[in-house]
Amino acid sequence: SCFRGGRPGPSGRRGSPCSWESRGPGPGRAKRAKANIFQGIRLEKSPEHVLIKYGDEPLRSLPESEDESVQRSSYELAFSALKFQDILETILIDSYIFPSTTIPDHLSSLIIVMLYDFQDRKFQARLLSDNEEPIAEVQEVESLLNSFKTKLAAALARCRIKHDALSIYHILPETIRNQELRASTLPLYAWINTCKISPEEVYYSLKKKGYHKVKSVLHIDDKVFADKSRSLAVHSVRALLNMDDDILMVNTGSWYTVAHMSVLTNNNTSKIFVCGVKSQAKDPDLKNLFTKMGCKNIEILHETFLNIESKDHRLQKVKVILLLPRCSGLGVSNPVEFILNEHEDTGLLKDFSQGGTSEDKLHILAQQQYEQLTHAMKFTKAQAVVYCTCSVYPEENEAVVKKALEFQDLGNKVQPYR
Repeated sequence: SCFRGGRPGPSGRRGSPCSWESRGPGPGRAKRAKANIFQGIRLEKSPEHVLIKYGDEPLRSLPESEDESVQRSSYELAFSALKFQDILETILIDSYIFPSTTIPDHLSSLIIVMLYDFQDRKFQARLLSDNEEPIAEVQEVESLLNSFKTKLAAALARCRIKHDALSIYHILPETIRNQELRASTLPLYAWINTCKISPEEVYYSLKKKGYHKVKSVLHIDDKVFADKSRSLAVHSVRALLNMDDDILMVNTGSWYTVAHMSVLTNNNTSKIFVCGVKSQAKDPDLKNLFTKMGCKNIEILHETFLNIESKDHRLQKVKVILLLPRCSGLGVSNPVEFILNEHEDTGLLKDFSQGGTSEDKLHILAQQQYEQLTHAMKFTKAQAVVYCTCSVYPEENEAVVKKALEFQDLGNKVQPYR
């Protein structure tokens, strides 16, 4: 089902991911957490282009919060600061905060993310809550930015004039602006776990909350929902199965994808084998999740896919392999959601902030995908491979599939792959 609620803000974003207010850690601690995320993903520059030194020492912070809303808020702000890193550094230099300040290098990341928030509030002072815990580093940076408020606003204005831009948002490269615009117009997609609830019960609940059903997800009104959407990868696998066929899932990031596959085969005698779980310590948590969701046909394999022999006795009834290789992910509209839901490397945000992936990284990913795809084609009893990426690059899609087909071992199967 698809849901839509709320309208995009002036810059194309829904709501404001830039607020320091959060549920969980106090605002000061949240700021440090966001600064540490930015420190880990910021763009490294060659010595001749370095404007600001960041140092290598992270800020003292709480352990990462398990609250999804806090994590999302932290990553969204750090990602926003990353996209505007060049502009924010230029403003800090142009306003003479750097190099005049004596604040140590390891606080530069905190200055960047707090400056992004400061300009997003039109350089207005932040309202302090009564129970806010004072953090010396945060107070020091906040005091610095407030004391330079007029010069920072003037530096931002000069930057906008130089780029003939209405706002800081319009200085971003067109590829990144288009990505943000696309993300702001997408509805929220969700799947209904029919092991637990019927679609009719969900529709009834949505209607009670003020949503009304429409035929098209392109409907522009607030609070609407539409039915009959499909998750392409898992439904493609389901369409290829007989009642007692097993499935092998490779490199799945989100365990909800595994659960979705399980729910779709709930009436079958199929088993779902999942390989690539790196730590057996995760087993109890995963089993609890699957039990809670009513999934009973999942078996976790701890070997990496390339180390599993095609003649493995456990996999002789596997008829479909769902291969979800690591990829550049540039086809994703909301990179923060992608990283949180798929447990991906936060380093992907660097590529998203630049609107592309380096040729070297793309080559490495494509080679890994080719190796996994050709290995999947060695499973002689498997009748189909569903190959799924989140990439816009042909090198990770058509090109790698074509290469694998050209070099397949025709002696392995009665019918070669096509």
